[in-house]
Amino acid sequence: MRNSVPYAGLALAVAGAVVMLVTTGEFVLSLGVLVVWVGSLFLSRPAPDNARPRDDGRHIAEHRVRELIEPLGLPYLVMENRRITIANRAARDVLGSHVVGQDARVALRHPEAVRLMDSGEEGSAVVRGLTGHRSVWDVALRRIDNSKTMIELVNRTAEADISRAHTDFVANASHELRTPLASIIGYVETLIDADTDDHAPPMKEETRLRFLETIAREGKRLQALVEDLMSLSRIEAEKHDLPALVLDLGSSMESAISAMQSLHGKDRIILERAQVPMPIRGDEQQVHQLARNLIENALKYGSASEPVRVSVQRNGDMFEFRVRDSGEGIAPEHLPMLTRRFYRTDPGRSRAVGGTGLGLAIVKHIVERHRGRLEIESQLGQGTTVTVRLPRHVEQTTLA
Repeated sequence: MRNSVPYAGLALAVAGAVVMLVTTGEFVLSLGVLVVWVGSLFLSRPAPDNARPRDDGRHIAEHRVRELIEPLGLPYLVMENRRITIANRAARDVLGSHVVGQDARVALRHPEAVRLMDSGEEGSAVVRGLTGHRSVWDVALRRIDNSKTMIELVNRTAEADISRAHTDFVANASHELRTPLASIIGYVETLIDADTDDHAPPMKEETRLRFLETIAREGKRLQALVEDLMSLSRIEAEKHDLPALVLDLGSSMESAISAMQSLHGKDRIILERAQVPMPIRGDEQQVHQLARNLIENALKYGSASEPVRVSVQRNGDMFEFRVRDSGEGIAPEHLPMLTRRFYRTDPGRSRAVGGTGLGLAIVKHIVERHRGRLEIESQLGQGTTVTVRLPRHVEQTTLA
């Protein structure tokens, strides 16, 4: 045990006072120095061991835990005797400041979380609906010491949404592929039966031709769907990589639209282009695909007697590519969903004109890769306007 009286310091103080008395002859001054010196020794001495809190591994100070978890990005709670005593900033943002002092079972209010806390053991549980109808959280309990338990919350909502989106995509793609395949197989089997069944009446030539035309049409539809799926997959893989090539948007669009005008006629597609430089960071193949998808949509669903009007203009630091048709228009409730994969406002009509349901989804991802914005405006009976805004590329100058 450490000695509670500083004998060495006292001896040094007495010796110093004696030396001062001998050299100066001032008794009062020497006594005063001695008193001050001795007093400072007792005031500055360390506290005895039995007065210090011991960290025996079984108890951790609450303020230390708070300092440790407060800056962390994940929500953390500390539970003691079933009540929440500490909630870091992230936890307060998610659950509210009122959770401090609440019963932890009330704060998390989910059967799986309550069952985990009632078990009194470390572990984890999946909690749904904690912060929203579709939210998914992992709740994990870890003991800190004999009385405190750490509750960690990890938000898995985004992962669940991605998984759900992948599941929906596979289901929709399977359905879209199955429909033309079933049609092709049905007609082929009918043709085979007509040629191999000796008891069946001979098939008329016009019927055979009609079946073959249907097979060819469904085969092309299947081919278009597969090509769009592959294209969408490639674009999504490059979604976060801004294209390295600098190209002129006006010239690139004019080239793509000229090819479409030669196919559909200049009277069906009217181009208005500003004759100014339009440099962008872009992938020319994807820019052409964006133009084709939007113009083909306008031709399919627009008025057959009115042209599709296309413009390429500059607007401040952005370049605008706009496609406008004079068709029936789209109801307002459909507009927010148009860029979803396989979404159709009129499935029967879309399939009849050869649509795959992926055109606008591809356009959306191309625009996002080019750091642009996509806007769709429509009025019933007046038509639809789709506007793509892409940022102007500015050359970086290096200062000497």
